[in-house]
Amino acid sequence: MDHAAHHHEHQHHAGHHQHGHGPASWSMAAKATLHCLTGCAIGEILGMVIGTWLRWGNAQTMALAIGLAFLFGYSFTLFAVRRAGLGLKSAVKVALAADTVSIAVMELVDNTIIALTPGAMDAHLTEALFWYALLGGFAVAFLLTTPVNKWMIGRGKGHAVVHAYH
Repeated sequence: MDHAAHHHEHQHHAGHHQHGHGPASWSMAAKATLHCLTGCAIGEILGMVIGTWLRWGNAQTMALAIGLAFLFGYSFTLFAVRRAGLGLKSAVKVALAADTVSIAVMELVDNTIIALTPGAMDAHLTEALFWYALLGGFAVAFLLTTPVNKWMIGRGKGHAVVHAYH
């Protein structure tokens, strides 16, 4: 993107922040959700693998997976806004504002699907059921979280707070 186009895009995003809200496209919402999903998926898969490998119970494994999903989800935004020059305290506030609702909805949907899939919580890492339930949960979570993100971005909330630092 050339400098003029980048400047125009930045002005476009800045205008949304000054007015508090603006139209949010499905594309913008999908990108925000995909960003969130990436961090959540890394954290959740890592948590499920660690908990399963350590032979922890379902509750402990799910708690670890959810905790790591939030950690990795926030970390992606935190690193991006820190790289853009934001101080640590401000960067943490932006990450919390940008990602909390998105991660929470995604984790609620994904973990509900895993918990309700017969045998998924007891499946081992080498079983297809483990991976189908996990990946299927991510797919459904993406589909249900994208409209939430679109609604929030349109109101200057959620991922919209990050656009000033892109």
